[in-house]
Amino acid sequence: MTHNTEITPKFHPEITPSLEELEGQERRLVFSRFTYEDAWALGSLLVDLARERQAPVAIDIHRAGQQLFHAALPGSTPDNDAWIARKRRIVERYGEASYLVGSRFRAKGTTFEDSSRLDPDEYAAHGGSFPINVEGVGVIGAVTVSGLPQLQDHRFVVEALEEFLKR
Repeated sequence: MTHNTEITPKFHPEITPSLEELEGQERRLVFSRFTYEDAWALGSLLVDLARERQAPVAIDIHRAGQQLFHAALPGSTPDNDAWIARKRRIVERYGEASYLVGSRFRAKGTTFEDSSRLDPDEYAAHGGSFPINVEGVGVIGAVTVSGLPQLQDHRFVVEALEEFLKR
């Protein structure tokens, strides 16, 4: 099977978002509530989008320490599950998207791995995990994708959240 080389056609992969853009995504992509049914619907939307694009990804949604949704599409591997766990731990620790956390370190001229003092076998500040932030409550979980280059993982999650929250 040939995979679609342009997984997120709405975006130009070569354009790295600014910290302001990433922070704006987090302010904008806030839920009024997040239920088990919401996890299923969001996860299903991500699966549908991934299938349309033949994206070899694994998808995970956690809330308050419980896995509410998981799917592994053709082309994904057990390594994607390990990446999901490492990226999700960033969201759980920092309360921000894994890509934003990594970008903050890069903006300081360093890397997360060199400067965070956290075990890189447990934490990965790479794109693909985004906080589930509930209005008036705060961050209660994360939606995570792994299998694409990190910026595409990030943008894929953001695109799905934008579509989901319009409903």
